[in-house]
Amino acid sequence: MHAHHSARNSMIHKLTSEERATQLAQLDGWVAASGRDAIQRHLKFADFNEAFGFMTRVAIKAQEMDHHPEWFNVYSKVEITLSTHEAGGITERDIALARFIDEAAKGAEQG
Repeated sequence: MHAHHSARNSMIHKLTSEERATQLAQLDGWVAASGRDAIQRHLKFADFNEAFGFMTRVAIKAQEMDHHPEWFNVYSKVEITLSTHEAGGITERDIALARFIDEAAKGAEQG
């Protein structure tokens, strides 16, 4: 056992399917990714600048959390996938980052 592992264990607990369903229902526009234990959200912004500004805010938060999204950006569209590799699925870290992403996207996203 690594010493740092136990301290971070609570954040690395893989959510059960019930927990995941409950958490997903509280998030904005996130869906279960097909073929893997991850969640995804597609966002569309007014233009590349808006998308990039949003990505910058999320990147700073991700760095603080030491938890990084997989994402794909083309012009005004951003596609985000969250999963915790150490846990082999979705954990509280993913949900916490998803919540931040929802907040960061508010007002900037184009319906």
